[in-house]
Amino acid sequence: MCGIAGILYKDTVAKADIGKALISMLDGCQHRGPDSTGFALYHDAVPGQYRLRFIVDEGDDIAAAIDDIKERLAEFQAQVIDEELVGAGFRLDIRFDGDLQKLAYEMEHAAKLSSIGESLDIIKDVGGAHDIDDVYSVARFQGTHGIGHVRLATESDVAPEASHPFWATGFADIAIVHNGQITNYYKMRRRLEKRGYFFNTDNDSELIAVYLADKLKNGVTLKDALKATIEDMDGTFSFLVSTKDEIGYAKDRLAAKPMVKYEDDNIIAIASEEVSLNKLFPGRALDTSEPAPGTFNTWQRSISA
Repeated sequence: MCGIAGILYKDTVAKADIGKALISMLDGCQHRGPDSTGFALYHDAVPGQYRLRFIVDEGDDIAAAIDDIKERLAEFQAQVIDEELVGAGFRLDIRFDGDLQKLAYEMEHAAKLSSIGESLDIIKDVGGAHDIDDVYSVARFQGTHGIGHVRLATESDVAPEASHPFWATGFADIAIVHNGQITNYYKMRRRLEKRGYFFNTDNDSELIAVYLADKLKNGVTLKDALKATIEDMDGTFSFLVSTKDEIGYAKDRLAAKPMVKYEDDNIIAIASEEVSLNKLFPGRALDTSEPAPGTFNTWQRSISA
């Protein structure tokens, strides 16, 4: 079943409590996905500085894995400026001015890489939204926008690496949360692999992320890229995508997967169920709407942010 949620504060001169907002939204739809929860959180970028988030498994030689990660980073002349090991996640902040896609693909040989971004940090693990917060302190995160996901495992293990959000492997700052199934997954994946793209998982959500990232790389706007997904992808899907400055959605023509949104002068919030939006404004009646079948849209944060 699964549930998705996203929120963007349009004018982010003052940072917003993105972590708290997404925890509340995902708590509202946790019944749709009790197995695992994840967050893609965005903050202001520092040019040339990237955050890498790895998943490290209990029982493995974590110290050896971390040493391998650092050795491979050193081969790319990447300078480590901060690091943190917490839960199943190992975070590194680095300075780097080389080929990011090449670096990303190489780091996959060292450990399970779940995100790279100047703004993006993906935190995901088994358990509910509050369980993840207890370990990773998500509620303390202040930023500009973010998306989240609660997962009911149907086709893969209950494990951090199988959780959403998924990062567009090889590209900075692009993430996706998805409810549905892409039935022409392998056909589309082979096309992208022939063009040199690498996939970290067999999850169709990662395919959507890489597909959109490729469009953006070639000068297509996010809105036009979302339009293309409705033409090119078969199946039933509702998904949210986020980039450094933008958030968007797409919904297939059958509209079997639910989605509801709320927008005012300050925010755009989208979720699988209205209860998630109500969590943001307790006791207040909201003027919500449901995106029509086969539609898409995007919203950007203020340039002044």
